[in-house]
Amino acid sequence: MAGNSFGQALRITTAGETHGPGNVVIIDGVPAGIELTEADLLVDLRRRRPGQSKIVTQRQEDDSPEILAGVFEGRTTGTSLAILIRNQDQRSRDYEDIKEKYRPGHADFSFDAKYGFRDYRGGGRSSARETNVRVAAGVVAKKILREAFGGEVVGYVVQVGDVKAHIADPSAVTLSQVETLASGEPNIVRCPDANAAARMIELIEAVRKDGDSIGGAAEIVATNIPPGLGEPVFDKLKADLAKALFSLPAVLGVEYGIGFGCVTMRGSEHNDLFVPNIRRQKAEGQHDFADLVTTSSNRHGGMLGGISTGLPIVLRAAVKPTSSLPIEQSTVTRAGEPTTIKTKGRHDPCLLPRFIPMAEAMVAIVLADHWLRWQGQAL
Repeated sequence: MAGNSFGQALRITTAGETHGPGNVVIIDGVPAGIELTEADLLVDLRRRRPGQSKIVTQRQEDDSPEILAGVFEGRTTGTSLAILIRNQDQRSRDYEDIKEKYRPGHADFSFDAKYGFRDYRGGGRSSARETNVRVAAGVVAKKILREAFGGEVVGYVVQVGDVKAHIADPSAVTLSQVETLASGEPNIVRCPDANAAARMIELIEAVRKDGDSIGGAAEIVATNIPPGLGEPVFDKLKADLAKALFSLPAVLGVEYGIGFGCVTMRGSEHNDLFVPNIRRQKAEGQHDFADLVTTSSNRHGGMLGGISTGLPIVLRAAVKPTSSLPIEQSTVTRAGEPTTIKTKGRHDPCLLPRFIPMAEAMVAIVLADHWLRWQGQAL
C-alpha cells in the first residue's frame, strides 16, 4: 500500500489499523531542541479520543502515547521521531456478521476492488482510528509554529445539520472558548457560539435516538502566520492544505476565505484592497515591506497565488454523517447478492466534535512543513 507518507521538509509516515495492536507515526524533519514529552501529546489526544462525552462513540481508549525515538532528556534530537499509540478496547466480534457484506458509505467495496482483500474489522486502515497518531504529529507541528513565529491553529464546529453558529471574527476565537463554556463546563460539541452549541447537542442526541447520524462543518483558523509560505504552482499552500484536510476520513468538501461565496460576487466586491499596515509600521524596527502592507478585508482567506499573505488563514471542511448505522439498510455481499445490513459497534452520531483536533493537526503539519521548506531555500 502506497500513500502512507505526507509532507516534504516535515514528513510524517503512519502505520496501523483500528483493530490491530496500535498505530505509529514516524516524523522526519523535526528540528532539534524542541521541548517534548508524552504529557504534551496527551493534551490534543484527549480532545480526539473516543468516550470523552455523551455525544461521541463510547469506545474506551486512553490513547496514551509512547515516544519510541527522537527525544532525549525532554528535547527533540533532530533524528526521526517515533510515536506509538496502542489500541486497548477493540471489539472485533462486532464485525463478524458483516465481513462478507459491504457497508454503505464505507471503503469496503473500494478496498476489495483495489487489493482483493481487506480488514473488515471496523474499516482497518481506512478507519478514523488512524488519525490519533496524526494528532500526535500535529502537536509537534504546533510547537514548531509557536517557536518559529508565534503561530497558532484553532479549529471549531460551525455547523451541525441545519444549526449554524455565528462567529463574528474567526481569528479571535480561542482554544478556551472552543473547549469550555462560560459556566466552566466542557464544551462537548466544540462550538464557540454557546446558543448554537446547545442546539447542536440537542440535534445530535435526537439523531442518535433515531439510530441515525448527522453531518456538519468545521472551521480552522491559523493566526500569526508570516507572509511567504507556499509555492506559486503545484505546491500552493491552499492546495496542500486542501489535500491535508481531504486526507482525513469523512471530509467531502474544503473551502477557504469566502469560498463558494465568490460565485455570486463581482471582482470589485471580492477583491481585498491593499492598505498600509499602520500597526506594524509603528512597531519599532519594522522595515520589511511585507510587514508594512496588509489588506482591508480577508475574503482571500490569508492566501493569494498559493502563498500566505500574513492575514489569518481561514479554512472550512464539510464532514459527512457517520456511515455506520444500527438501522437496517440495503446492500450486497462480496458475491453481489442483495442483502441487508445493520452495523454493530460503537460509533459517533456526529463526527464533528472529535474531528476538530484532527483538522488542526493536519493544518499545523502543512504550515510547519512549508515553513521549514522556506527556511531551507533561504540557506
